[in-house]
Amino acid sequence: MNHWLMKTEPDTFSIDDLKRVKVEPWNGVRNYQARNHIRQMRKGDAVMIYHSSCAVPGVAGLGEVAGPPCPDPTQFDPDSEYFDAGSDRATPRWSLVDVRYRRKLKRVITLDEIKALRGLGDFALTRRGNRLSVLPVTAAQWEAILALE
Repeated sequence: MNHWLMKTEPDTFSIDDLKRVKVEPWNGVRNYQARNHIRQMRKGDAVMIYHSSCAVPGVAGLGEVAGPPCPDPTQFDPDSEYFDAGSDRATPRWSLVDVRYRRKLKRVITLDEIKALRGLGDFALTRRGNRLSVLPVTAAQWEAILALE
């Protein structure tokens, strides 16, 4: 099993929204490196749901990958804000996975707390200038972050 961190803006879609709907397609990812991470995901992989672009960014809950990667249908929908006229159905440019709710954390583990942790190594979340919405998390990083809960 692999571990991942997936960012979402809580005003758009929060851990509470995921809890309500149970499973959600993680669509709209339009960064090639983040897309490549999605394409590496497998059913059952663990996911940290990270609230970004908010007053207190941090890990708010846990989910899991509910199925294999597949083409993101929003890339083909001209009415979608994620429409990509350059993508075609024979060779889709963008992918998504369905994410299943596991649990809400007892409290948000803030970015400041994560940055203060020692021993995370080269962690993309704390790397200066990194804005990826989907990134890998090592087992050691996963355990260290959740130990803060």
